[in-house]
Amino acid sequence: MNIVLLEPEIPQNTGNIGRTCVATGTKLHLIEPMGFRLNEKQIKRAGLDYWEDLDITVYDNYQDFLDKNPGAKIYMATTKAQKCYTDVKYEPDCFIMFGKESAGIPEDLLLKNKENTIRIPMVGDIRSLNLGNSVAIILYEALRQNNFSSMNLQGHLHYHSWNEV
Repeated sequence: MNIVLLEPEIPQNTGNIGRTCVATGTKLHLIEPMGFRLNEKQIKRAGLDYWEDLDITVYDNYQDFLDKNPGAKIYMATTKAQKCYTDVKYEPDCFIMFGKESAGIPEDLLLKNKENTIRIPMVGDIRSLNLGNSVAIILYEALRQNNFSSMNLQGHLHYHSWNEV
C-alpha cells in the first residue's frame, strides 16, 4: 500500500501518519511544498523512534509524483466525493492520496479523477476529520480487503500467556 500526502502542512500529522505507515508496512509519499521540514522535532516526536524505519519518498510537486509513479492507481480521499471509501476495491499496490489540512485536494484534480474519489461518511456539518485519523480509517480498510497481508494478526501478552486459565 501507498499513502500520499499532497502538500501536508502540520508536522505532527505527518509524523503520526509516518508511524502508522511503519506499523502497516505502507510506503509514505510526500508531495512538496510542505508546511515544515522533515528534520523538525515535532515530526519526529509524533513518529517516535519509528521514523528511521519509514519507507518515504519526497516529490518536488504533483507532476513529479506522477512522472515517478507511471500508471499508479490513485484513490483521492476528500470530503467532496460521492463514493464511500468502503465502496471501492483497493489493490495491494494502490496509492491513497490525502490533501493538505487547510484545503484538501484541489478540485481540478478531483474532477480529473472523479471515478477514484472517496469519502468517509460523517454526520451534520462537520468539515473534516483529523488527517491522521482519516489515513488510518481508509488504510485499514484497504489492508482488511487485502487480508492484512504480511501483518501480525495475533497479539502477545508481555507478562502472561493467552493459555492461562
